[in-house]
Amino acid sequence: MRKIVIPEHGFEQPPAIPRPNIFPIEWRVDTPKLAEIYERAKREGFNPALISWDKLDPEEWSAEQRVALMYWWALLANFDSSGPPVFARAMIRAFETHEEDPVRKCFFSITRDEAHHEECCQRVIQRLVPGGPLDFIPATDLERAAHNNVGWLYHNGARYWTGFCRAVEKYPLAILFTSFMMGEVASSSLFHGMARKTRRPVFQEIFTKVGRDEARHLQICIALLEKESPRLTEEHRQFVTKQLRAGFVFLSMVLWEPPGQFWRLPDYFMPNHRALLDIARDAGLGCLTYEEQAENWKLAIARVARLLSRWGIEFPAIPELDIRGVDVGDIEAEDIIPVF
Repeated sequence: MRKIVIPEHGFEQPPAIPRPNIFPIEWRVDTPKLAEIYERAKREGFNPALISWDKLDPEEWSAEQRVALMYWWALLANFDSSGPPVFARAMIRAFETHEEDPVRKCFFSITRDEAHHEECCQRVIQRLVPGGPLDFIPATDLERAAHNNVGWLYHNGARYWTGFCRAVEKYPLAILFTSFMMGEVASSSLFHGMARKTRRPVFQEIFTKVGRDEARHLQICIALLEKESPRLTEEHRQFVTKQLRAGFVFLSMVLWEPPGQFWRLPDYFMPNHRALLDIARDAGLGCLTYEEQAENWKLAIARVARLLSRWGIEFPAIPELDIRGVDVGDIEAEDIIPVF
């Protein structure tokens, strides 16, 4: 048996590792609640490949309906496709800053969930309109309108990504991701509402599973803020207040209709957007009406406001829904951090 070498003057300690760095390896647990949520994520996760895609028959819809349905899923993909890289970057940052192990694993679980949500968008789009949303040749006015609108959606999504990349290293992760609370609350109730309204079993299955994931993501956001609350500064509180407004502005594109901030769109965008959603709704997608979406936002806002009041965080004004609060001014690209 080989002998262990013991230096005469004791072991030399390796140099300290400069931060940020993912080393040394450690698995500290400070928040058991986050560890429990991660275990739930492992049990509740779903495989998009196992959804009954053979029951989604494109021939059951007209050509116009297929394009309109594709458009809505491309709209959703503007948000869901940004989820995997956003949370992957957050997960890397959590490793570099040596957040406790459950925080890192929760960000991993959200990254995985968002990749699954993106895959659902991808599968529906490519089944209905091969080459969609942009790599097909539009041949009708409706197809040209949908194709152009999607291009504008993704142009604005690119502006959002730039702002997020600058912010991720500026603020503590727990504070940064409370920005997502508005979207997680509203999207969870939206998907459950669409699951009830859709006439298509495949869509119902997707909305039910995605809604369950979003509800769990909200629990992670709440647990992170609760963990960070003793260290909240006034700057952090003001940041969260502004981000809640930014969340409303950014996510209203899919959860309602966008207010006149951040979004840079041609005049014809919204009329064509509404026309396409009307066709998708009539095709059985389960889209909520304008009024139902507004009510969904109001319920989400009331819930988030109650949650944040315990930590002394003020809620922003949402004049579009006649909700009073703090005026945080205009929202620009550099202010947008939230995703679904």
